[in-house]
Amino acid sequence: MTFTVGREAQPKTDQNGVQRVERNTNIPMWSVQLVAMDDGGAEVITVTVAAPQPPKVPIGSLVTPVALQAIPWAQNGRNGVAFRATDIKTVTGSKSGSGASTS
Repeated sequence: MTFTVGREAQPKTDQNGVQRVERNTNIPMWSVQLVAMDDGGAEVITVTVAAPQPPKVPIGSLVTPVALQAIPWAQNGRNGVAFRATDIKTVTGSKSGSGASTS
C-alpha cells in the first residue's frame, strides 16, 4: 500500500475550534489527509498525529505513516474508523522505479 499527501497537516480541533491535545501528554494533535492506494483502488483517509510541530509533508509527496493504527469507533448511532500514527515521514528516493540513475 502506498500513501500520498492530499492535504498538509492541519490542527485537529474540537467543535469550538480549539486545537485538541493528547490527554496524558498535552502534546498538540494534527490531522493529515492521505490518499491510500493498493491494487483494489484508492481511499482518502485522515490520519491523526500527536507532535509539538505539524509533520512537514508537502502535498503530493509519497509518505510512510509510522506505527499506523486503525481504531474502530461508534458514537450516537454513527460509526467509522479513526486512523492514528506516531509520525508521517516523506519517502526518500525516486517514485518511479529503483531510484538508480544511469547516464
